[in-house]
Amino acid sequence: MHCFQLHHHHCLLPRFLSPPFRASKPSVEWRSLRLLPRSSSTSSAYAPDEDPVDEDFLKDFKPREKETEDEARRRNWIERGWAPWEEILTPEADFARKALNEGEEVPLQSPEAIEAHKMLTPSYRRKKMEESGLSEEEYQAKQFEIKGEIPEPLETSWDGPLVTRLVPPRDWPPRGWEVDKKELEFIREAHKMLAERVDVEKMEGVRVDKDTDVGIMCLDRYKVFLKQYNEWVAANKDRLEEESYKFDQDYYPGRRKRGKDYKDGMLELPFFYPGQVCMGKVVTLHLHQGAFVDIGGVYDGWVPIKGNDWYWIRHHVKVGMRVIVEILAKRDPYRFRFPLEMRLVDPNIDHLLFNRFDYPPIFHRKEDTNPEELWRDCGRAPIPRRKPKFKIEEQSLLSNHPYVDKLWHLHNAEQLILDDEDANPDKYKDKKPLKNLEPFDEENSVEYTKAYFKKALIPKVILNTNVEELELDAARAERQYRCFTN
Repeated sequence: MHCFQLHHHHCLLPRFLSPPFRASKPSVEWRSLRLLPRSSSTSSAYAPDEDPVDEDFLKDFKPREKETEDEARRRNWIERGWAPWEEILTPEADFARKALNEGEEVPLQSPEAIEAHKMLTPSYRRKKMEESGLSEEEYQAKQFEIKGEIPEPLETSWDGPLVTRLVPPRDWPPRGWEVDKKELEFIREAHKMLAERVDVEKMEGVRVDKDTDVGIMCLDRYKVFLKQYNEWVAANKDRLEEESYKFDQDYYPGRRKRGKDYKDGMLELPFFYPGQVCMGKVVTLHLHQGAFVDIGGVYDGWVPIKGNDWYWIRHHVKVGMRVIVEILAKRDPYRFRFPLEMRLVDPNIDHLLFNRFDYPPIFHRKEDTNPEELWRDCGRAPIPRRKPKFKIEEQSLLSNHPYVDKLWHLHNAEQLILDDEDANPDKYKDKKPLKNLEPFDEENSVEYTKAYFKKALIPKVILNTNVEELELDAARAERQYRCFTN
């Protein structure tokens, strides 16, 4: 059992600083100024052909003094309200910034651009790190040194100490994996013991006896779980990596580590469970997604931090720092973009987060062609549809489908036969099924000709109808319904 007692105090949020600049008197060129009698309502008067000059306008919008690029960037960040990369730039970004106007074909001229170009090679970066005599974490921390006001570091505290236990996941074993039932029953007894309260003050300094107190600590049950977990990893390691290459075409933070990035001993997804508290290291910061923490697993944990919240958090969450995190959710890695969602326990930044993620990002695959079905399976609200500009029920039944014309001709044929039946009832007394007088030729059933209509020659289409396709009983029922409703 491990206990962490952390303290937390609110920090002073960074103040908005306006960029310093010297205000100088505007130079105004007066044109055709004439002295006019002084009015009681205005302090000065201008000629009709002269535009009045507002001195406050010139003071605010006059050309400013030249400011350095660092000052301009910092002023832009502060005015916009966020700047997660304000402290450090990657070697690629630093080189692009310092060699912006020199191009690839032009030789590098300034010593800063030459040094930035050398820093692109990993061997040169390691050499500079060794020359500095600093460790990797110290060298990383030195790069993050910035000028300006830095708030006090966050300290975290709760009403009681933070207690962690070695408990197997409740959803063990994974779906489709068979384990020994007696061992599984023995493992799940550990969850019953979680309901017992532990007095930490009494447990401090108490020596754990192997025969009596080992059951309270659940160590034996956890060892059985580790044995079954290692068997599962040995059997499914290759399959999981093949699935990763199949579904994840490109690697990006939060997805499964594979190839050279994969190392033996990395914990797979079934090892973790919601509520688990882990020690980790921040490996990536992303402006629109959040922070990613390495907790020793094949998936980096995702701490959702969004947009402008980075402005308040940038002093407290750094790449390379050690943190304590709590797993909030474990999701399907091939349905969601980030399977492990976490929150930072130490340092606790919950009071600095204002823009919360409504839903975790979805991981799209080629098979997911219906976005509404994907949203429904992920438990999200349905996508709202815009109200149509016109009422569909009031629109005419027009269609460019080729079968629509054929149906219309069949309907006309049925109505012609029923009209003839009403005019000559004796002719249809027997009500024998109609038959074609000649064999029906489906390939030549449509004839395109021309006919005169009011001295105008217009195209005409003749459709030879197959009598067997006519539904006279349905046409009679339709005619009776119309007569009844009318």
